[in-house]
Amino acid sequence: MNGPRARETVQKLWNASKSLQGGGVSYYEYVTELTYLLLLKMLEEVSRDGKKLEERLPAEYRWSALRKKEGEPRLQFYRTLLVSLGDKSKVNFPLVNQVFTDAKTALTKATALTSLITTIDNVDWYAAEEDGLGDLYEGLLERTTSERKSKAGQYFTPRPLIDTIIELVQPKAGEIIQDPAAGTGGFLISAHRTILRDTDELTKVSKETAFAQRNGNYQGAELITGTHRLNTMNLLLHGIDQPIDCIDALTSDAEKFDPADLILTNPPFNKFPESTTRSDFVITAGSRKGPLPFMEHVVRGLKVGGRAAIVIPDNILFEDNMGRDLRNWLMDLCDLHTILRLPTGIFYAQGVKTNVMFLTKKSEERIGATKQVWFYDLRAQMPNFGKNRVLTADDFAPFIKAYGAAPLGTSKRKDEGEAGRFRVFTREEIAKRNDNLDISWLREDEEEVEIGLTEPDDIAAAILGHLRAALEEIEAVADELAETVEVEA
Repeated sequence: MNGPRARETVQKLWNASKSLQGGGVSYYEYVTELTYLLLLKMLEEVSRDGKKLEERLPAEYRWSALRKKEGEPRLQFYRTLLVSLGDKSKVNFPLVNQVFTDAKTALTKATALTSLITTIDNVDWYAAEEDGLGDLYEGLLERTTSERKSKAGQYFTPRPLIDTIIELVQPKAGEIIQDPAAGTGGFLISAHRTILRDTDELTKVSKETAFAQRNGNYQGAELITGTHRLNTMNLLLHGIDQPIDCIDALTSDAEKFDPADLILTNPPFNKFPESTTRSDFVITAGSRKGPLPFMEHVVRGLKVGGRAAIVIPDNILFEDNMGRDLRNWLMDLCDLHTILRLPTGIFYAQGVKTNVMFLTKKSEERIGATKQVWFYDLRAQMPNFGKNRVLTADDFAPFIKAYGAAPLGTSKRKDEGEAGRFRVFTREEIAKRNDNLDISWLREDEEEVEIGLTEPDDIAAAILGHLRAALEEIEAVADELAETVEVEA
């Protein structure tokens, strides 16, 4: 977040949540509630082409109408208002309709609603718009996830990691940029921010390219309605006028995507009971929804020459059967040039280990595209990450230098040997490992890292992370046994 005024505004809005927690309103519900109210207020404050955006709303559904009410009638009116704003027959404003689809309030007391309205009315909105409404909202999302760290990885990727990935893959104006598991929109927004910077707010490109950049070049999916609502608001405030859809990328919904120049995603780490229903899937056809099918989606969704960065859990690097088949297929079609081993403790918990795969699609056919894979170990011998030591951009600086300036990973690189963090392994060496990409050479000292945790939330998150990791391993074994039985049958 930029500027002390923006941070001060976030703090004021955040402090208002404290009075609601006694009434059973969670942090997530609070930010969702703020999303409804902030959007109404911002429509009153923000102008486009000389007209207030709220003029697209009927007068009875505007912020001023809500503010005029008092006491219990205000709460009753608010409940009706939420439903009406999501009703296209009453309000013809697609962005507003998306935010308010199936909206309902968690507030049960009129005094709580009045407190929020008063807090929002007291914000200096001229200063907030000058500092960036998108950054303000993103600051609220970040505060939410930091308060509930054990659940944050479900929909929020750490900003320093997002920005590092964006710096390396170098999104360009005119490209189709996709996130099939978009969460609150972090990857798409960071890509847009970079493109705006590089094109002087899109003034250095044609009007057609500028329009497409805001109205169709960013594509994606978010299945969870509540998270999709936050995503729509976040993209809108960052100047992306075409929202992504509340759809499932592992179904035929994905047919609406254009072939992508760049895919950036942090798909769900866990497996779901439902099976994939994509007719174009081969490797993961009919398997349970999870990171493996998302990886197949990424490869199939890219144009030849397109590039991708995918955040994945460790087990995807070493799973047998379907996992091994998928890695082999991926390396035949794509140049899997770099894998970044991430520190523990930055997503769900200390016990969940994650990586970033960087790849370039070379062909629609199996041509043995990967000749070698570079591994950067940012996990072993790293500090304790938690409330007392947060992940920062500086932590990624050595990796950015080692990666090089070429977005496709083609810069000249140096193998640092067994004592260093950056090493290269040939495709032949990987094949001898049964296509296992879980390669490490530095001692991790995981137990010593966890002994150093002091915050109760971090300790609890570490325990939960180990339990989740153990459950995933059990599920993986069960899936492999089921596959083996099916083959033998």
